[in-house]
Amino acid sequence: MFTQRTAIGLDVHARSIRATALDTRTGEVLEAKLPGGNEAVTTWINGIAADHGPVAVAYEAGPTGFSLARSLAGMNYPVTVAAPSKLLRPSGDKVKTDARDALLLARLIKVDELVAVRVPTLVEESARDLVRAREDARVELMMCRHRLSKLLLRHNFIYDGSTCWGSRHEAWLRRIRKNELASLGTGTLAAFDAAFDAATFGLARRDRLDEQISQMAAESQFTAVTNRLCCLRGINTLTGFALAVELGDWDRFTGRTIASYLGLVPSEYSSGTSRSLGGITKTGNTHARRLLVEAAWHHKPRYQPGKTMTDRWAKASAQAAARGDAGNRRLNQRWNTLASHKKKHTVACTAIARELAGWCWSLAVMDE
Repeated sequence: MFTQRTAIGLDVHARSIRATALDTRTGEVLEAKLPGGNEAVTTWINGIAADHGPVAVAYEAGPTGFSLARSLAGMNYPVTVAAPSKLLRPSGDKVKTDARDALLLARLIKVDELVAVRVPTLVEESARDLVRAREDARVELMMCRHRLSKLLLRHNFIYDGSTCWGSRHEAWLRRIRKNELASLGTGTLAAFDAAFDAATFGLARRDRLDEQISQMAAESQFTAVTNRLCCLRGINTLTGFALAVELGDWDRFTGRTIASYLGLVPSEYSSGTSRSLGGITKTGNTHARRLLVEAAWHHKPRYQPGKTMTDRWAKASAQAAARGDAGNRRLNQRWNTLASHKKKHTVACTAIARELAGWCWSLAVMDE
């Protein structure tokens, strides 16, 4: 609830910040164009607070991050980092400027109509940077491998093994490089070398990040949650740590709301007596949603706990292990039910991922 006298909206950019203060007692509007950085903003806000009483500050979440929010919170100023997709903008307003955006934020915070995003701690943001760097490395490695394999495919070189990108596949690539590519010209040879080097470097980069994630997952504030999440099939240390880091504070969700946050619920357009459901909304955290969808595929085969699963259970409490076993049985049963109803595999997988999100939540908030 807004209880301060003055509402301040900030339109934050890398090199400039547009600030607007709205004094709710006198109706006065104060505007300023400030240089980028936190020091100029905090100095200006201190002056507004001295002249116009207690203030509350809001700005949109964006590429400039959360350092400004942490600086203002450290000075005991109430600060809201607003979700841009949830801002209420008049449909007839066709003029957009930095000054108008700052004034809109000031008005919205005054009437408590801003949806806030959670500001992570420095430790959480550091771990999140590591997880997202690993995700970037995975995507880039996949692109490098695709370029290499499609280069060979254009020249009718097709690997006939069962598993690609292992030691045998690498030996096959080296044989092709030595015995076949020289006859295709120096351009093709140079393109192969560039693609092969990029794939090799990308693999080494991904493996280094995997090792760093494993070390952090073993000894950090996310270790307990990670171990509990790993009680479910399809969630290994990397996936469990990424989910723990990306969602941060699990207590802000419930078993019903977490799927909505991750964009795993159907979209809907209903009016009067008509009700129409569409595909999933795909809002919220894209990385966490992808991890859950990938993990959901692992619940399709028959469930029979093996050594890998029992080893993961040993790292968590007996209560978490029992909960994980119940979740694995339930999700495998749901796969079988959806398959018997002739559901498309992609639709069934999304439904399993939606329910898997709820099981992850129940394990993450479990008291040990």
